[in-house]
Amino acid sequence: MTPRIPLTLITGYLGAGKTTLLNALLRDASAGRIAVVVNEFGDVGLDHDLIIETTEETVLLSSGCMCCTVRGDLVQALEGLLEKRTAGVLNFDRIVIETTGLADPAPILHTMIVTPGLGAALRMDGVVTVCDAVNGPATLDAGFESVQQVAMADVLVLSKTDLVTPAQAAKFRARLTALAPGAKIITATMGVLPIADLFGHGAPDMGGALPEAEVWVNAPAYALSSLPLPALTRPVAPLADAGPSYGLFGMTPPPTTSLMTAIAPAAHHDDRISSVSMVFDDPINPIMLDIWMETLIAARGPDILRLKAVIWADGFDTPFVIHGVQHIIDPPVRLARWTGGDRKSRVVIIGRDLPRDVLLESLEVLKTRPLVHG
Repeated sequence: MTPRIPLTLITGYLGAGKTTLLNALLRDASAGRIAVVVNEFGDVGLDHDLIIETTEETVLLSSGCMCCTVRGDLVQALEGLLEKRTAGVLNFDRIVIETTGLADPAPILHTMIVTPGLGAALRMDGVVTVCDAVNGPATLDAGFESVQQVAMADVLVLSKTDLVTPAQAAKFRARLTALAPGAKIITATMGVLPIADLFGHGAPDMGGALPEAEVWVNAPAYALSSLPLPALTRPVAPLADAGPSYGLFGMTPPPTTSLMTAIAPAAHHDDRISSVSMVFDDPINPIMLDIWMETLIAARGPDILRLKAVIWADGFDTPFVIHGVQHIIDPPVRLARWTGGDRKSRVVIIGRDLPRDVLLESLEVLKTRPLVHG
């Protein structure tokens, strides 16, 4: 099987330093040959003009904000790059997408998962969010878009630290850690950073190793995340219909109750983010996994920013990696045979407007066994 090409998404709010980071990537030979897709918001490609070392692999999308209007253009651009690579016209080792500062990463990740040709040829190598130490705190206070970009990141690049005091930089770093406890934080000093640290943060590919998957899930970091959100104040009626079956393991009886029946009150932007993890000592029943997944997505899909899991399921001798973004779940990836003693499942959920105690309660379902009638 031909290895899938790694794709890295670079996001971050306006003026955070995404283009500076992209220039550093293009200059660094250790990154390999990179095909770059640049999305520009507006009629004039100013950001594109600032990319100093552009090549014929650079594609400028000028049809508007990637988060709402250019998914078709994104598919076309990526498919075009892949076709040229197959034909021998272009040669590249990885693809990098630079979004606008207004972009929500979720629809771009959706595109990677739901487009069959792209999913077979590309693998998500990580979401990199650039965070400006000067304006970043005010940006996080001003709007939820930047908070969500941080919460969904695999890597956070802390930029412009030379323009603030060490105490201010440390305070901002602590805030980022609270929002994204499992993300790797890299400090860019005068625009310089270790390029290699930006890569290799995606879910393992087919046949990958269990230790690699455990590092990707990083359950211990989320177990130590911030305190629960304020107490629940308003119930939500149980779902009458849980929606279509996802059936990750091909056995999905319809759920009878909603696992998520409450929401939290409006609060500070940071407080809207919650993250939880749970470790399961015993293998998980596939039926209960499907019930839990289906009900969680049907009830709160748009609010599940990311779901990461390494699952040991009854009846299988190797674990699976599961990755979800909101209501879209990537097909499970089965890892290589594992002969070690660790057969624990690990699940991480990053959500918005979802109290941690409710998320933890939903995960308890995975410890149960279905009733057998006979």
